[in-house]
Amino acid sequence: MTSRQTAPEPPVTLPDPTRPPRPTPGCDVCAALDRQRAEAEEAGDVRRATTLEMEMRQHHASRPRMRR
Repeated sequence: MTSRQTAPEPPVTLPDPTRPPRPTPGCDVCAALDRQRAEAEEAGDVRRATTLEMEMRQHHASRPRMRR
């Protein structure tokens, strides 16, 4: 007899899009963008903070991945 799954799979956990991205450890660009984002947020410049968050999310995606 084969086993059947009778309960749904656990839910997929997605990152909270309302929170800023975490800087990649050891990445100077991420650290600088995160610092600038925090300063913009503290100054109340939501537009600049959001732009910096988008740049931080995209900067690693725009670089080609290293092949192993």
